[in-house]
Amino acid sequence: MTATEQNPGTASAMPALRVGNMSGFYGDRISAMREMLEGGELDVLTGDYLAELTMLILGRDRMKSSDLGYAKTFLRQLEDCLALALEKKVKIVANAGGLNPAGLAAAIGELGARLGLGPKIAYVHGDDLIDRVGELSIPSDAGHPVTANAYLGAFGIARCLDAGADVVVTGRVTDASVIVGPAISHFGWGRDDLDALAGATAAGHVIECGTQATGGNYAFFNRGEISDPVAPGFPIAEIAADGTSVITKHAGTGGAVTVGTVVSQLLYEVTGARYGGPDVVTRLDTARLEQEGPDRVRITGVRGETAPPTTKVSVTCLGGHRNEITFLLTGLDIDDKAALVERQFRAGLEREPAELQFRLHRTDHPDADTQAAATAMLTIVGWDPDADVVGRAFTDAAVAMALASYPGATPSGPPGHGGPYGVYIPAYLDQAAVPHFAVLPDGTEVAIEPPAETVEMGDGHASDGLGADGEPLTAAPVTGPTTRRPLGDVLGARSGDKGGTANIGLWAADDHAYRWMLDTLTVDEVRRLLPEAADLPIERYELPRLHAVNFVIDGLLGKGVAHGYRWDPQAKGLAEWLRSRVVDVPDSVLAPVPAPGTA
Repeated sequence: MTATEQNPGTASAMPALRVGNMSGFYGDRISAMREMLEGGELDVLTGDYLAELTMLILGRDRMKSSDLGYAKTFLRQLEDCLALALEKKVKIVANAGGLNPAGLAAAIGELGARLGLGPKIAYVHGDDLIDRVGELSIPSDAGHPVTANAYLGAFGIARCLDAGADVVVTGRVTDASVIVGPAISHFGWGRDDLDALAGATAAGHVIECGTQATGGNYAFFNRGEISDPVAPGFPIAEIAADGTSVITKHAGTGGAVTVGTVVSQLLYEVTGARYGGPDVVTRLDTARLEQEGPDRVRITGVRGETAPPTTKVSVTCLGGHRNEITFLLTGLDIDDKAALVERQFRAGLEREPAELQFRLHRTDHPDADTQAAATAMLTIVGWDPDADVVGRAFTDAAVAMALASYPGATPSGPPGHGGPYGVYIPAYLDQAAVPHFAVLPDGTEVAIEPPAETVEMGDGHASDGLGADGEPLTAAPVTGPTTRRPLGDVLGARSGDKGGTANIGLWAADDHAYRWMLDTLTVDEVRRLLPEAADLPIERYELPRLHAVNFVIDGLLGKGVAHGYRWDPQAKGLAEWLRSRVVDVPDSVLAPVPAPGTA
């Protein structure tokens, strides 16, 4: 029985829960906690501090000291703002506990005592499976495992808040869980409230990356839609009892909340129509977005499906050592100069690294009016288990070429000594095999049971083909005069990473432009437009209600961001590369237009 069935009419009459987010990564704006607490009314303030690279950083911290392993900047923020949060009765929920949520909770307790405050502190743990890494399927050549963390859901957070916690810190939970957990506690949702859980997950996914929902990293940043792009305000989700939400921000802050900024974040780092998590599978293809006023976008219609039997475990390994050096090649004969560098460098190595790449970036232009515009870059990257192979020997080979190579031989900077690189491995465990505990403010440890019912998650191609109005798409194939134009003139896009996989989510202005996008941006056409992905597996997913498609490119990023396989290791600029490609665009296809009150 769901919470609504137990108390018919009660849940729907409850006021919306106003949840703000103050952090999208470890290193986000340090002043954000105070900005959010002082900027307007909130019920809960959340923070997402963890990412694949962050887990490796925290793992190396823990190798130095067992007392470390959490996001230290969160403590700095609390030192400044804990008294204010308690005064305003704003609950704080963050995954800043990283690999040591118990240690962070203890440090917050010490901080509170030092400040003369008495916060009720709780934490969630159980995700850290480094001692069970042998149970996971990890390639033998991945390196030494440093972290192995399961993605926990939101019910442990809810239990902490039910017990009266003022501050809840967690280890690795899903990014949206820090937002969903407070909604579960506030509205009394159970595991059967799938649509509500899915709606809150969609809202959480929008705001967990901070200012990316309010104009940060936004495709149309310079077209009037974002009136003040210098310092976007952090986002807020007003979550209702049925899981519907309004995405907004504090009045007077920078940036903007528009259908475009929200849809771009919904598409960020996802695969298909089904967005899986340990509590619910969220059907992104059912979401409907409506601009209900300046800086207010309503999300409705999100459907939820039963949680899957497994949850993802994120494993990071120290894979070996890495080094790189870049040579500047100026003027004529760029290809011949690059070929000479490669021959000389290989000849000068005492031992060739296990993996060696020569990346020629043709940033040069013919008949250039500046030296920079006449210059290409050749980057040499080496990876090896032995630090010496990509350390002194690697740099010596580069330095020895200085007076004996191509005309104008110039490195972009002095060679470095190299350093360790990481490898990201996704693994999966049955939810019942993953411990999940909530440690309440009084010290009581409560086990959080996994979902009693689970169902294998369906295919990512789940769309029912309906448009934003819930009716079948009727737009006819787009014909008429065309003009050669960049895709970005008429399509928005955002890209990101999941391990070695990159995604590009694109959206169009209306049914007409969406039909053109579907017909034009086939997988084969994306291969043509992005030659670096031509030989990689690519999947296209359609989300008609959002006028969006999502391309998932497997293997583009090697073994993840810490591997440094590509010069854009998190694929942040991949979407902008695609938007810059020129195609035949029908003159009748328009770009997304600014939302009311934003131009």
